[in-house]
Amino acid sequence: MFFKRLRLDIAAAKANDPAARNKFEIWLTYSGVHALSWHRLANRLYKMRLKLLARIVSQWAKRRTGIEIHPAAKIAPGVFIDHGYGVVIGETAEVGTGTVIYQGCTLGGTGKETGKRHPTVGEHCVISAGAKVLGNITVGNCAKVGAGAVVLKDVPPCATVVGVPARVVKICGEAVPDLKQEKGDPYLTELCALRERTIALEERLAALEKVNNKENADS
Repeated sequence: MFFKRLRLDIAAAKANDPAARNKFEIWLTYSGVHALSWHRLANRLYKMRLKLLARIVSQWAKRRTGIEIHPAAKIAPGVFIDHGYGVVIGETAEVGTGTVIYQGCTLGGTGKETGKRHPTVGEHCVISAGAKVLGNITVGNCAKVGAGAVVLKDVPPCATVVGVPARVVKICGEAVPDLKQEKGDPYLTELCALRERTIALEERLAALEKVNNKENADS
């Protein structure tokens, strides 16, 4: 079972990284593959109720790879952690097969909740560099999370989300209606309205000053 999962992890790295030359090189040098292998050992120890030993293994793997995965996290075979430094995956997080996670990502919680408090990421998703997926939310199959996004709500399948907080910009490659260019920018519209009001108030103030100066001159 261990070697079968390892083969799937290596195959995922080969499929998703154009710089990968061969599977032997991946097995020797890819920190994401190493981190997942150590996690599988830590996860088995955790299930055997050897929780302290499981945490020791996970922390050792963190120092070796720069990737921190809680021993209780559920990660399917065939996940690829690319580069990986700074990746954090919480205790109740779940990651589906075929998902790619880039450096600096966090699958974390939002506070001190109990129970299921980390995200569930579906199959064949992409979590781009620096993205934060927080809380007991679901990222649907084949979804993409943009670099640096902060995801606090469920992401539909096949959607692309970006921004802080993250919002859906595409579903199945098509722009969502609320973000089409013909609708305009609501912030720009508001700024234009404020500018027009400021100009009107300045003109009114100038007229009042002119009247006041004339009255003072007559007196």
